[in-house]
Amino acid sequence: MSGTLPGPDGHERCSWCAGAPEFVPYHDHEWGFPVSDDRRLFEKLCLEGFQSGLSWRTILNKREAFRAGFANFEIDAVAQFTEADVERLLQDKGIVRHRGKIAAAINNAKRAQELIAEAGSIAAFVWRYEVPEGEAPPPQSQTTSPEAIALSKGLKKRGWAFVGPTTAFAFMQAMGLVNDHALGCVSRERATAERAAFKVPGRV
Repeated sequence: MSGTLPGPDGHERCSWCAGAPEFVPYHDHEWGFPVSDDRRLFEKLCLEGFQSGLSWRTILNKREAFRAGFANFEIDAVAQFTEADVERLLQDKGIVRHRGKIAAAINNAKRAQELIAEAGSIAAFVWRYEVPEGEAPPPQSQTTSPEAIALSKGLKKRGWAFVGPTTAFAFMQAMGLVNDHALGCVSRERATAERAAFKVPGRV
């Protein structure tokens, strides 16, 4: 879905915001703005993995329960989770109770520790795959890109799970690695400005 629609305040926003009221604050304050914080990046990679086969609305509405269940996605804490934590989470009605996805999040925390040791930070690694600002954003119906495919391959090579190209592209859209705000969207110019001022970790 591309293009814009007027929001509750009359400003034009990406048309997907019309899908649910909770999408508007998420769109206005989070989606598409560059992120360098490793905890936030790790959280988003995990939540995008949980979204696989589901809607983002489902995950967004469960996000606080996910944070409570997964130690606020603090990487070192999640990396220490045991089988007892898996069983605990499988009983947590506030999250998506999928054993494979829960196990993947724990695995990915361990892989994140290794990636930080290798690249200095998750941010330094993932921002290698950013999509340069262009004259027009890709259509929001797009589900992957060459950069997302490369990011997915890079993570899978390092043992990450539930990080396919579609998941990687959704992560890139949300974390500002590509400015996918539609032309005419009230947030597009702000996202462009924030990306221009953004200091990529580890980049000289």
